[in-house]
Amino acid sequence: MNLLNRYLLGQFIKYFLTVNSGFVAIYLLVDFFEKYDDFVNAGKPLSLAIEYFLMTIPFIVDQLGPVFVLLAGVISLGILSHSNELTALKAGGVPLALIIRPIVVGSVIFTMLFIAAAQWLLPITISRTNTIWFEQLKGKVPLGILRNNRYYYRGTDGFYSFAWPNPKFHIFNDFSYSRWNETYNIDSLTTANIAGWNEQNNHWILKIGQIQQRQENGHYTITNFTENEFQFPEKPEDFLIPANKSAEQSLTELYQETKRSNVEHEVQAAWTAFLGRVSYILLGIPLLLLGLPILLYSYRKWGRDLSVAIPASCGLAFVAWGIWGALQSLATAGYVSPVFAAASIHIIFSIAGISLLKQNDR
Repeated sequence: MNLLNRYLLGQFIKYFLTVNSGFVAIYLLVDFFEKYDDFVNAGKPLSLAIEYFLMTIPFIVDQLGPVFVLLAGVISLGILSHSNELTALKAGGVPLALIIRPIVVGSVIFTMLFIAAAQWLLPITISRTNTIWFEQLKGKVPLGILRNNRYYYRGTDGFYSFAWPNPKFHIFNDFSYSRWNETYNIDSLTTANIAGWNEQNNHWILKIGQIQQRQENGHYTITNFTENEFQFPEKPEDFLIPANKSAEQSLTELYQETKRSNVEHEVQAAWTAFLGRVSYILLGIPLLLLGLPILLYSYRKWGRDLSVAIPASCGLAFVAWGIWGALQSLATAGYVSPVFAAASIHIIFSIAGISLLKQNDR
């Protein structure tokens, strides 16, 4: 590696760590003021609070990693342009592709570190933060497991299984509740396409479903219904589902989920979760490729000032987040393939970025 490459790569790493430290510090500061009272009210020691906030750092970096890569690259190239170093390099015959190559290499290095963290570090730290927050502070213990984007819970008298698209709302898809006898045969099975919770009357409302009831002779009676009310022992509040529960699974575990079911919609959901996780980690590279020419255009039109380039880069990141999230939702619902949802934004952004960079190099 020659002197120029070492210098540019060093600049990228320096600004990446600076941006990383700044965002993490702000996030932790806000999180501290929001949650520290919970530790005090629960009578927990300061050491437990410190452990919780330290264990949160890998999750913060994982969520903001693509933005860190984008901003570090934009600031690195922006500082070069602001100090006229970029102009001197181009005047000396160094093509733009060679100038940005160390920045792209740096983004790949940090992306590989994000992948390693998602595989080995995040499952440990997120599991620990969930244990501290929900079990030691809130006194809640998880009742079940998450598999193929379906939740399985053991209640006091039976077993629940359902998909929960948005934990903020008590609306469940493909809901089932089963009771078993001493010989492990099903006594009753209640299924429904949609299940909801009526808070006023404290009962479940199931729509488009079926009840299978075991008789003394071992046969089952089947009753179909369009809408019915039920009094199951558990309420939706009893289902403990941390918002980042799926992040406890490593990339390998997410991939293994794709092999555990033969049901088409569960396989679709599993592939969407796995490929979506990988695509999000890799999102920083296409964002960087598109963000760099946007920086150069902004400098050409509005002058050598990062006050335009940085907000534009953040706006680009939010647009990418929105498109990525919409594609993941469409893939989960089965409207597009998981591969298309995971790869399309990367391909489009990369091609657009490379094309714009070539135009800037003329």
